[in-house]
Amino acid sequence: MSALSAIEDRLETPSARGLARAVSRAVRDGALETGAKLPPIRAVASQLGLSPTTVSAGWALLARSGAIHTDGRRGTTVAGLQDPAPGRYRRALERQLDFALDLSTGTPDPALLPNLGPALSELTTAGIPGTYLDDPVLPALRDVLNAQWPYPAEELMIVDGAMDGLDLVSRSLLRFGDRVVVEHPGFPPLLDLLEHIGVEVVGVPVDDSGLCPRPLAEALCSPVAAVFLQPRAQNPTGVSMTAQRAGDLAPLLARAGMPVVEDDSAGAVAASEPVSLGSWIPDQVIHIRSFSKSHGPDLRLAAVGGPGELLREVSHRRQLGQGWTSRLLQRVLLTLLTDPAAIAQVDHARDEYTRRRSALVAALGSRDITVSGGDGLNLWVPVNDESAAIVRLASQGVGVTPGTPFDVLPHGAGHVRVTVGLVAGGYEELAEVLAAAANTSSWGSRAR
Repeated sequence: MSALSAIEDRLETPSARGLARAVSRAVRDGALETGAKLPPIRAVASQLGLSPTTVSAGWALLARSGAIHTDGRRGTTVAGLQDPAPGRYRRALERQLDFALDLSTGTPDPALLPNLGPALSELTTAGIPGTYLDDPVLPALRDVLNAQWPYPAEELMIVDGAMDGLDLVSRSLLRFGDRVVVEHPGFPPLLDLLEHIGVEVVGVPVDDSGLCPRPLAEALCSPVAAVFLQPRAQNPTGVSMTAQRAGDLAPLLARAGMPVVEDDSAGAVAASEPVSLGSWIPDQVIHIRSFSKSHGPDLRLAAVGGPGELLREVSHRRQLGQGWTSRLLQRVLLTLLTDPAAIAQVDHARDEYTRRRSALVAALGSRDITVSGGDGLNLWVPVNDESAAIVRLASQGVGVTPGTPFDVLPHGAGHVRVTVGLVAGGYEELAEVLAAAANTSSWGSRAR
């Protein structure tokens, strides 16, 4: 079968995205092999009844995702498997120094995690299922989660952490060339995931109340396959969506009708109330709640709730792979969510993170460094020059995360992300160091 025939057989819609999807399917099905040469744009346009402009736009989508490679007069070929380019997440966390004070990680303070001793003492076996088709969620855990969920969810799943949930949802609901809305600034691992799938990412700014309605309305003027947002303690800004903002966004999203994926990564250590768009548009919302920040990153646990229609394909994809999350770990989580001592420890952690954040924000404010957002483990600190600030802080033994990997829209004011959740004291001294770095105007300057 010729390349054109393989593409034509899979072309469902006569558009740039439709063409990109057809080529992607042909590659995935083995009808187009690595190194196969694609016909010239005009030949493709003529055969498929498309305009050359449409074909060119489709080729651009494929090239952006690395699916094809264009080399001038040598033509366009199907790309082979290559080592992935350094993603946003790798760039955000990449460091070459061991810092005396590393505030770049985004991780919780180990001292504030609940004690696992009582939960582990109750485990005697690894929990052999009756069959491999047993309910993948412990019924008792489902009951507890349903009682805590911010809106009535039709279906509920347990997955191996929030990113596992985001990966399952994204790969189940999205197709190559789809257009999706994300927050600006956004979460680098999610942005890496979406770009790897080959979707078009559209950034919408976040303000102190959440996703901004007017830019969202503008983004929704063209078809959007999904909207991704963080309803509480947004990473990196610390912004939590207010009920008023959720009420403003809900009609826009209801009219557009696409799935809305909420990533509540802070979970129980967020001080804000668990506001969810699911209270307004439950048929569209998939809500993911992580237990990494609150109960331990190495538990690798998160819950996913939403309408059965949206989660059906997600569940099917999971059954073809992992199948279920360890029931042993689910039993640990169930104990942590119901044991009064563990609940008190998580409540203490939430209050302590709030205290730490407030203390450093106040100390920075007294030095004319204003930090927005009021929740979570991180501060989004504005700086005059991002590179200069990072170099200066590194020279003083302080590690922070560069802001650029979080950017979706064209880069504007510089920022660094500071994991304040790891700072138990010394806020005035740290604020002095951060403020000096924030005011450094150029990495080549002699400022010290």
